[in-house]
Amino acid sequence: MSEEPVLVIAIDGPAASGKSTVAIMLARRLGLALVDSGSMYRAATLLAVERGVQLDDEASLADIARELRESFELELPPDSPVRVSVHGRDISSAIRSPEIGEAVSPVSAVRGVREEMVELQRSLVRKPGAVVEGRDIGTTVFPEAPLKVYLEALQSERARRRYVELTEKGLATTESSVGQEIAMRDEIDSSRESSPLAAARDALRIDTTELTIEDVVKEITSELERRGLRSDV
Repeated sequence: MSEEPVLVIAIDGPAASGKSTVAIMLARRLGLALVDSGSMYRAATLLAVERGVQLDDEASLADIARELRESFELELPPDSPVRVSVHGRDISSAIRSPEIGEAVSPVSAVRGVREEMVELQRSLVRKPGAVVEGRDIGTTVFPEAPLKVYLEALQSERARRRYVELTEKGLATTESSVGQEIAMRDEIDSSRESSPLAAARDALRIDTTELTIEDVVKEITSELERRGLRSDV
């Protein structure tokens, strides 16, 4: 009897396109692990900021990313938010601050950081499989993933979503400043030399502008069933 292969669902897209929320719901529904690459880059950025490392100090940033390979943990409890920790310290809220959001793109553009993070992402995928989300999952991290999804949405809608998310957490910001941050991240992420943001050629592209999270998850699970990847969705 042949051994069941590991199922990798790669979800990519720009900031606030719905990747994280969709990935969490999908992982829970399918009983798969969650690999949130964005939280890894944010964790590296948080450590750099806390330690006073300059964001153009590529060697030091790569060292921090290497350290994370041994200390990063992500938990997906059934009924509570995702928990991210480094060296046993819960940083789930700290990595979502506007300060870290503004600094994460230059950190994630460093080749040495990306190389370490790719190895970390691959190491976290085990049987029966995982939902892996980020910006280069289908193109670089898991180019052979049996299902690649690229989520997109109008920039104005993405800014609105991120603004609502931050204000609900009690963080002071404006929709205008959030929009500027997202536009900057789009530019950096899509133009960086190492693993730029891009849709894989064979990705299922979904415009989430007017869709609910449930709508998106249903579309992905329908595609899984259509491809014969899961019969229990």
